[in-house]
Amino acid sequence: MKKYSLIIFLLSSFILMSCTDTNELPITDLHIHLKGNFKIEDAVQKSKKENIKYGIAINCGVGFPVHNDNQIDSVLLTLKDYPQFFLGMQAEGREWVNIFSEESMNKFDYVFTDGMTFTDAKGRRNRIWIKEETWIDNEEEFMDYLVNTIVSILNNEPINIYVNPTFLPSQMSGRYDHFWTEERMDKVIQAAKDNNIAIEINNRYRIPSVAFITKAKKEGVKFTVGTNNMDEHFSGAKYAKQVIKKCKLTQADFYLPVNKRAVK
Repeated sequence: MKKYSLIIFLLSSFILMSCTDTNELPITDLHIHLKGNFKIEDAVQKSKKENIKYGIAINCGVGFPVHNDNQIDSVLLTLKDYPQFFLGMQAEGREWVNIFSEESMNKFDYVFTDGMTFTDAKGRRNRIWIKEETWIDNEEEFMDYLVNTIVSILNNEPINIYVNPTFLPSQMSGRYDHFWTEERMDKVIQAAKDNNIAIEINNRYRIPSVAFITKAKKEGVKFTVGTNNMDEHFSGAKYAKQVIKKCKLTQADFYLPVNKRAVK
């Protein structure tokens, strides 16, 4: 009798584990770059191997290879044989809205940007992922300016997704919870909600925090998953999977664009 009980227990455990794996939320990483040694053929293989769908993001803006409307068609043409991937426009800097037409934006499946490039009150261009190009005279004033910049982006720029959210420059990143106060989180979340803009859960930087995601979910803000890789050295959307489980996110909590090439 004990023998049969053990067999039943083991079978039940196996079935439970199988169901857990099967019910894991499907992941679509909409922030993948073809950079370093990571080519489109590698993306095909990696996407299949890890069972994660990809959105290939094209950097568009001042100082990037794609910096006007005339260059977009030729870039998209290089990806015409890969309709399994979504195509995203990564809008760089704050001047992008004056460079690219609505027609060009609509050639992509989705458009996203971040607040990591901006001009401060003294006219200094900040690129806050580069320490030497980040101007911090007063940390609290810098933080308030950054939050107001993010809110302005969400209110005024025609995007579907806000990426690299809650990113802090290296000088401040070790004190994330200190700078990302309840009030500051609420301002960004409210602006995203008001403008129906999804917030990226970023695997590379492991942001935003669980506290931010919990607040945003409560307000009905949608999410996406993104990695923002610099090369081929990334895998698995580990941070996203962790917070999806911790915050009890479901498919209904995520924004997914329409793949315009796949539906033709």
